[in-house]
Amino acid sequence: MDDPIYQQLAKHLEKLPGGFARSKSGADLRILQRLFSPGEAFVACHLALLPEDAQVVAYRSKLPLKQTQIVLDSLVKKRLITSFKQKGKMHYMAQQFVVGFWEGQVDHLDRELVEEFEEYLPAYAETGLWGKAPQLRVIPINKSISLQSSVMPYEQVTHILDTHQSFAIANCVCRQEQQLLGHNCGKPRETCLAFDGAVEYFIHSGRGREITRSEAEALIDQAEKSGLVLQPANTRNPGNICMCCGDCCGVLRGIKLKSKPADEVASDFYAVLNFELCTGCKICTRRCQMEALTVVDGKAILDLDRCIGCGLCVSTCKPGALKLARKNTKNLPDIPTDDIHLGIKMGRTHGQLGWGKIIMIFVRSGMDRIMARLNGDRNA
Repeated sequence: MDDPIYQQLAKHLEKLPGGFARSKSGADLRILQRLFSPGEAFVACHLALLPEDAQVVAYRSKLPLKQTQIVLDSLVKKRLITSFKQKGKMHYMAQQFVVGFWEGQVDHLDRELVEEFEEYLPAYAETGLWGKAPQLRVIPINKSISLQSSVMPYEQVTHILDTHQSFAIANCVCRQEQQLLGHNCGKPRETCLAFDGAVEYFIHSGRGREITRSEAEALIDQAEKSGLVLQPANTRNPGNICMCCGDCCGVLRGIKLKSKPADEVASDFYAVLNFELCTGCKICTRRCQMEALTVVDGKAILDLDRCIGCGLCVSTCKPGALKLARKNTKNLPDIPTDDIHLGIKMGRTHGQLGWGKIIMIFVRSGMDRIMARLNGDRNA
């Protein structure tokens, strides 16, 4: 259990955009030991943030190509790395822990592994990385947005669906974790929505199933009715949407414990309460995932420090006492263009991915590709 390869893998994961915080209890290494065999951990340490074929990985790890391919196939099957076809050939990339290969363990979890993860979570939260560079953002559900509101396309779930051609759905890893621990929130489990490039990976790895556009729309409607917060990737062109609750979601559970959850999320909106119109029905208090609303003396009270702008309180407020308003421009969070820019922002935020390191990643990968080809030609 003390194989140094897991220390090496932990250091490798820490260099990725999402980081890998170390746990004083050792839960970090125990998780890696449960997920990776020593041979898999060794090969994983030689994967880059750029897509590379097995020949390049074999050259870098100094392993025979056949052995490297077997290990890579195993890592893909276990959803521990990213893989996809490029020019008709399989390519492989390192995958960070969260959001990354941990979510890929959905349907592969057991209680012991989940307990290790719960023990590890405080170490990750202590880094404060999520609040500085959130990987997900909160967007309002359609029914909560007024036609008069100034809403950007990437803030509308219907527009996000419009920009994609294929769709897949998978079980929520967070809800599954809590059910294994004996906590059942009673909300739907199939709530992890992926688009386009991620669809092939979901299907190939067995993580999810392909669905139609209309089925995706139905799942969004179901999320609204069930009181789930919509959290797409924090980019202007997200490749996924998580539908989350404050009881199970690792992100929402963490920020719910903060005194000011509003400061921890990327969200362009906040709720506005018309005290006079409120009838004190308490529906909003049951819908809010951050406990931002309470009812005192028959009237709702809104704590804006706890409001994350999801709109769940607005869509079911029959008297119209609750609306969403857009934040001032100076208070709007920065939304990266795509996953690459999000990864760079995350990596730079925790000091592991400056421009110099980014350049070296490209240089090293390019050199290794050349040397792998030359080495392959000599051995042909």
